[in-house]
Amino acid sequence: MTGAVYDTKHWFHERNDKFWPGQEFGLEIDEILHQQRSKYQDILVFKSKTYGNVLVLDNCIQCTERDEFVYQEMAAFLPLLAHPCPKRVLIIGGGDGGVLREVVKHPQVEEVVLCEIDQMSIYCRELFSTVAYAIFSTPTYPCGTLGFIVCSLDKNIKLTEPIDVQLADQLDTRYYTSDIHRAAFALPAFVCKKLQLQKQ
Repeated sequence: MTGAVYDTKHWFHERNDKFWPGQEFGLEIDEILHQQRSKYQDILVFKSKTYGNVLVLDNCIQCTERDEFVYQEMAAFLPLLAHPCPKRVLIIGGGDGGVLREVVKHPQVEEVVLCEIDQMSIYCRELFSTVAYAIFSTPTYPCGTLGFIVCSLDKNIKLTEPIDVQLADQLDTRYYTSDIHRAAFALPAFVCKKLQLQKQ
């Protein structure tokens, strides 16, 4: 079975047999705050017993009040601090505004454009000279982990190291640090093997 199962008095269960077969994540519902079908997706917002308000799109948890900062900080600062002078920033997606909130903390950022769209495919290996894959933990994401592809047109850039370590450690963040930046790119052996197979 794929999708979510919930009723307004009990639990929300996120399950998807294609992406994470044989497992599901559940949160106890305190109250349904909003529910609708947009032109592109099903939207559900509910207040949970332990994770605060929860945003669900197409039956997949997007963020919770309790741990949203982990995703937002990593999405913002991994690429920003891998760039020598990030003055202009384009955020594709991120309609909840969390990544934008973090991006504007960087003192060199002068302009940010947020483009919220429903579908977009980017073939990074064809467009960018340097590509690195990073992972980190967030309990309410499927399997508890989330991955990012960080890209640059500069073939000499080292994405795995913050450009400005001092700035990285002075930012007003709750999760991201220069050590977390480096550690996010230290991938488990099974991930390295999988990525190597996909390159061939």
